[in-house]
Amino acid sequence: MTMTPDPTKVDARHYQVEFENDRIRVLRVKYGPGEKSSMHAHPDSVHVYLTDVKGRFTYPNGKTEEVTAKAGHTMYRGAFEHSPQNLSDKAIELIQIELKH
Repeated sequence: MTMTPDPTKVDARHYQVEFENDRIRVLRVKYGPGEKSSMHAHPDSVHVYLTDVKGRFTYPNGKTEEVTAKAGHTMYRGAFEHSPQNLSDKAIELIQIELKH
């Protein structure tokens, strides 16, 4: 996979580094109602949802995917590139733990 830019470099408004060492990077991700981001990439990561989430991911090939999660849900996701959008009328927030191999 050709990796596009780091979300903290292209979209510091929505992605802040909370912690980083040689093994992991922890991001706090916040989107207001209807907000979206430019295309960026994530390595393998664990997501911990702090709020309910309803969003849309647009992938580099143009395909889209609706995503939902409940507050408190935790999931693993392999490396991917996307442009996300919050489809909710409420702010969303999650912690994303990126794994460094």
